Amino acid sequence: MASLSERIPTPSSFERTSNVVLAIAGAFLIAVIVWFATENPIYTIAAALIVGYLLLGVRIVRPTHRVLIEFLGKFQRFGGPGFYWVLPGFQKLYAVNITEKMVNATRQEIITADNLNATVDAQVYFKVKDDEVNVKRSQYNVFNYEDQIVNLARTTLRNIIGTLSLKSANSERSRINDELGKVLKTETQSWGIEIVRTELKEIMPPPDVQDTMNKVVKAENEKIAAIDFATARETEADGLRRAAVKQAEGVKQAKILEAEGQAEAIRLVNEAADRFFIGNAQKLKSLEVTESALKTNTKIVLPEGQQIVNVIGELAGSKMGLQE
Repeated sequence: MASLSERIPTPSSFERTSNVVLAIAGAFLIAVIVWFATENPIYTIAAALIVGYLLLGVRIVRPTHRVLIEFLGKFQRFGGPGFYWVLPGFQKLYAVNITEKMVNATRQEIITADNLNATVDAQVYFKVKDDEVNVKRSQYNVFNYEDQIVNLARTTLRNIIGTLSLKSANSERSRINDELGKVLKTETQSWGIEIVRTELKEIMPPPDVQDTMNKVVKAENEKIAAIDFATARETEADGLRRAAVKQAEGVKQAKILEAEGQAEAIRLVNEAADRFFIGNAQKLKSLEVTESALKTNTKIVLPEGQQIVNVIGELAGSKMGLQE
């Protein structure tokens, strides 16, 4: 935590030392010049004191600051960066830093809704608004606004986290940050402060609770791994089953195609046989008559110019042609 002199926007020790050194150097230089010019010690001392006094009032303000000047304890004027001269002993210049700053909302133990002591740490980023009204508010409406922001942040965190369980607090950090930021913005409006953002750094449970939580997380991870493994095995088995079904369907389809091919071949043979016997009905009848006669020793009268051998030969040749 910064000291009071560092938090109140007065010239730094380095700036004050520089002003004193400048005043002494200027006074000494003027004293030497006046001494050589007049050789009068009274004039020399007077000139040195006047120059030194004037140089003590010199101030240089950087662009990162805004200026409040008071005369005899009363606000006189507001200013931006640049060169200033104040009347030492009568006027005071306060240079207010308007850049973004960060303060730690000092680590604290908070009892959660499930009666656990959680160690909570947070950071608040803020800056003083750079217009005259808000710069004046930061100096005249609140004493030491940095400490006030820290105290307000700590109190707000206790109120928020005290209504949550430890698990909820860890899983809802974004909501906690949002609520903390809203409260701080509302409460610091009259201080001329802009809350840029808030960061909840950590919410740590007691060591024994942390060990238990670690074991629970480990068990959950192992459970998830076991489920994933079982799912993978089930997927693999399902894939094998599908492959077997596909293979069986392929064999079935092949047999169906083979049977259809055989049926088609038989059909074609039957059609050819039908065509043959229709076209050779007379020859077939002659052969049947011949066969019957041979069995009964009946005399056969053949048409003129026709031999029994010719009938049988023609019929046999026709059958061979059918087989081909």
